[in-house]
Amino acid sequence: MTERPPVEPFYDGDGVAHSYSRHRHSGPSPNHVMEEPAFLAAVGDLGGLAVLDLGCGDAHFGLVALQAGARSYLGVDNSRAMLEQARQVLTGTEAHVQHSSIEELQLPDGTFDLIVSRMALHHVEDLDSVLSACRRWVVPSGRVVFTVLHPVLTSPISVPPSTERRTDWTVDDYFSTGARQRSWMGSRVTWYHRTLENYVTSLAANGFALSQLRECAPEPQRFVDADDPELARRRRVPMFLLLAAAAT
Repeated sequence: MTERPPVEPFYDGDGVAHSYSRHRHSGPSPNHVMEEPAFLAAVGDLGGLAVLDLGCGDAHFGLVALQAGARSYLGVDNSRAMLEQARQVLTGTEAHVQHSSIEELQLPDGTFDLIVSRMALHHVEDLDSVLSACRRWVVPSGRVVFTVLHPVLTSPISVPPSTERRTDWTVDDYFSTGARQRSWMGSRVTWYHRTLENYVTSLAANGFALSQLRECAPEPQRFVDADDPELARRRRVPMFLLLAAAAT
């Protein structure tokens, strides 16, 4: 039997990492006005914490964490292109980055006070195994905070490609969980759709007690004008789901 060649990480595709980072950190992006303010509020005080970042991307949060007094930061990503950006962002700090997929990562038990993952776990097929590993890696009082694409966005099995700015969203096949193929960032990506219930149940099944569930409504203060039509547009549909939980 012939072995299949390894699949190239999505973010190592031609220009994908650069395009994604530019989009994510731009002023009007949904990440900037919706996901980021909710995430930073949920992680809270980082002083003295050992932080693990799963799917760290360019590790921008690592810089934020260290500046906020985190004791240590380890960023993990399967994309070499993203890790190159991360090393540049973290130049001159004591932070570390590691090349690994989230599913294959091996780390010592009881090492981290806080495990975060921003917009990465919907790329993971087996969420239970990842959360089980997180429970081993955190200290007894440890926490996890993660954001994913909201299930209403990942639900449709088929989404017609379009270059037009979206004015409507369809929820379909919501309870049919599993892989979804999308055209995104100029390439083909696989997301794994789960219901909101699936996420909450998986946390509980793997030794965590839910402390926060947020749908990341847009933060008006991140818009120049309260009458900005983009603010009204971003209030129409949830794009992100945030869950925070403590080890039990």
